Amino acid sequence: MLVPDSKVVRGLLTRYASLQIALAERETPERVRELEDVSYTLCIMMGTRSVFNAISAADALLVAEARVVGAQESDGESGLPVPA
Repeated sequence: MLVPDSKVVRGLLTRYASLQIALAERETPERVRELEDVSYTLCIMMGTRSVFNAISAADALLVAEARVVGAQESDGESGLPVPA
């Protein structure tokens, strides 16, 4: 199974939240369309049909990645190659 790039997922989640706020302030056809596009992209990347499931899956992905990075840092491992 392919795992989406966490930076891209984080960016999409941020954009989704920003658009939700913008729509609450003032709804425009452009914002509605952009939210639909971001929602669709999240669903495709996370392998779901519901944006709410996509957001949940994206959150789980980011939490799992944070745990891996935290474990590597506590072990003194950065995941970067050591120069010879």
